[in-house]
Amino acid sequence: MTTLCRVCLVVVVGVLGCKDKPHEAVPVTADKPQAVEAAPKPREFKALSRLDFNQRAQERFVPLFWRQDANGNGALDADELVVLVGPWDATRADFVDGKGFTKKFVETYAALDKPLDDSKLDAAEKARRALLVQELAQGKPTLVETDLSKGPDEDRAVFAHLKLAADRIEVLYAREKGTFGMGGKIPADDVVSKAVFHRNQSPYCAAPKTEKDDACTALVPRPPRVVGLYPEKLQADPKFCAALEKEKNKKELMSHFSVVQEDGAGFKAVAFAQAWKDDMEAVAKELDAAAEALQSPGEAAFKKYLAAAAAGFRTNDWEPANEAWVAMDATNSKWYARVAPDEVYYEPCAWKAGFALQLARINPESLAWQEKLEPVKQDLEKALAALAGPPYKAREVKFKLPDFIDVVLNAGDQRNPHGATIGQSLPNWGKVSEKGGRTVVMTNLYTDADSREALAEQMKALYCPATFAMGTTDPKPALMSVVLHEAAHNLGPSHDYAVKGKKDDDVFGGPLAATMEELKAQTSALYFAWWLAEKGVITKDDATQAAVRDVAWGFGHVSRGMYAANGQPRNYSQLASIQLGNAFKAGALSWKKDEKAANGKDVGCFELDLAKWKGAVDGLAKRVLMAKGKGDKKDAEQMKADFVDAKDEWASLRDVIAERWLRAPKATFVYSVKQ
Repeated sequence: MTTLCRVCLVVVVGVLGCKDKPHEAVPVTADKPQAVEAAPKPREFKALSRLDFNQRAQERFVPLFWRQDANGNGALDADELVVLVGPWDATRADFVDGKGFTKKFVETYAALDKPLDDSKLDAAEKARRALLVQELAQGKPTLVETDLSKGPDEDRAVFAHLKLAADRIEVLYAREKGTFGMGGKIPADDVVSKAVFHRNQSPYCAAPKTEKDDACTALVPRPPRVVGLYPEKLQADPKFCAALEKEKNKKELMSHFSVVQEDGAGFKAVAFAQAWKDDMEAVAKELDAAAEALQSPGEAAFKKYLAAAAAGFRTNDWEPANEAWVAMDATNSKWYARVAPDEVYYEPCAWKAGFALQLARINPESLAWQEKLEPVKQDLEKALAALAGPPYKAREVKFKLPDFIDVVLNAGDQRNPHGATIGQSLPNWGKVSEKGGRTVVMTNLYTDADSREALAEQMKALYCPATFAMGTTDPKPALMSVVLHEAAHNLGPSHDYAVKGKKDDDVFGGPLAATMEELKAQTSALYFAWWLAEKGVITKDDATQAAVRDVAWGFGHVSRGMYAANGQPRNYSQLASIQLGNAFKAGALSWKKDEKAANGKDVGCFELDLAKWKGAVDGLAKRVLMAKGKGDKKDAEQMKADFVDAKDEWASLRDVIAERWLRAPKATFVYSVKQ
């Protein structure tokens, strides 16, 4: 499954400078010297700081980003400007030419430097737009860059076709979410609403402080939350998912690659390829074109996958594409791409796979982790089997260890309002999944200076000084945890494991099954860190730093709340609360109410006791794996009741975590491609 686990595009061209033309000599006379007119100084754009410029551009739905103040002059220079590509009809040439900034940029900058004119709006409309500004302020534009300029023309051609495929994936995902066509109803001059709708892929607010405020909407009147996967009337019943599970054809209705429609007598499942044939064909056409553009002998595996994926969009049979996708790895392609319906967390029943596209480049550093884990892969399976106990038995595991990838472009279910998937094991179902699938870790996210600085401040606000001193903002410990989490999805009782003939969706129900699988993977990752340290594969310091980062990761998910605005469970928030609540109960994570946090300001902080941490992790890992292995829904529900829904001291501390963690805006990723 995904994310720790489970945007639009930017085009950057070469640095453009501005040179003064030499002035011709001015004749003078001996008795009356004439003054030489000084060359005009280039205009400096210092009115807005870099962060303010990027935030204003996001609010005004302007396709601009200030990469960094490279020369430290406090001014935006032409070579520091990135032009975003997405729903805007704009190119870099509109804002920068051979002489420097264009007139259009000057006008755009001046507009960004002024407050929006709301003089003609009534009080209610002013209040609504103010809420939308607050919504956007909780996400900080964060740039991910890729350079294709030095590669062959083939790379740029492939990218161009996959960008067009990404546009259609956005359409398909909007159809699934029930938001297709809504954006066109927003008035052209309501830029804040357009910005929210684009970022959130819906009119609904998604940031923690505003998501539950019904007045926070990009569309007036606010449309009901109805997905496009089930009949609208059916969704009026909050328990409609359970009702569908009672239908005679429930297996077909719960299938992952279909839309549920009324058929007069009841309900029927209609394949994606049939329900949305034109959009599916449009994606297939671009994938075929991308495959055709690949002529390098070294990219035969990628070419085969693109062609197979195109066929999947036409036939609704994804297994051949999954076979071709798993055959790709760090040794036979410099590219990574996944174009398919995969994850189910976005929809209320957690059945229907969401359309997504992710394009990335292979990072060769993954080979180092593969060398570490490959010799002990089967031992990891045996360790989890021992924790799970009967009836689960260790099996021969054949999955490939994670490839590291540097993300280029995300679309559909991969393009999140805040944050991004940082690890993924796919596919989730089918014969390829049963063989082990493919696991990837995204290595170029949250590694920028702004993200690391924000993380340090968040950790300082919650950790006591001694615990903060044990941690680091270096990406390596977090990367290790992602690798172990994604590997764990392929170990022990997973999605396709059946107990008494029933798989986890049937045993636990869709939402709880998703939470339990992610809880299994993340708790196993915590367990494996110390297991690997004891085996000498990593150092004790590595395990310690990973523990501190893993708790901080948990803080981040807990801060989002246990349930979304529509009542849908937040799988990662709930698993994080179960893990941290268990550690709190075991004394491995304690609250020092009178001690100052590492920032020297906040009173009250969390202390991590490593002497108790391993025991707490081992105990939770055994409990979770036993519940998964035995199909013990009662114990799964008990863990949720104790650590998610209970109104106790831990629940109160979650409020403290949310208040402090959410002081910093979350990353909203935008992407740049230098061509």
